[in-house]
Amino acid sequence: MFISVIGGSDCSEDEKRLAEEVGQELARRGATLICGGLGGVMEAACRGAASQGGTTIGILPGNSRYDANSYVRIPIVTGMGYARNAIVAKSGKAVIAIGGSYGTLSEVAYALQNGIPVIGLGTWSLSRGGQEDRSIILAENAADAVEKAVAGANTHGGRP
Repeated sequence: MFISVIGGSDCSEDEKRLAEEVGQELARRGATLICGGLGGVMEAACRGAASQGGTTIGILPGNSRYDANSYVRIPIVTGMGYARNAIVAKSGKAVIAIGGSYGTLSEVAYALQNGIPVIGLGTWSLSRGGQEDRSIILAENAADAVEKAVAGANTHGGRP
């Protein structure tokens, strides 16, 4: 099972803690973690997964695998900059968004546009025409986020 974890390179200590816990829980469940491969939320999630023997994939924006954080087991070089966000979002059967800025928002949009469940921990909220859009499934904590992501991935229309 592939689960994408998204969030900012610049993040709070609380977001780093949540991301590390998410990574640990994903690894305990045997999920492969996909992320943007850099620092902040991405590094913390990879650190958590690695601490539990999990597999981590980093979809890198630049041209060098050496840009990946030290916890990425499989670095994928794209040279695509922010365009790589589509790959990060669409590669998971579910997405867990932790905090984040506009890059994270673009990944949320790519996932939702493709019917991929998005679970949110202190991330964006959406509205349409002045009405709340509840497309992002809110989670209480890291364990709840992973539980909801795994459930969403398991029922996500047989998507490979």
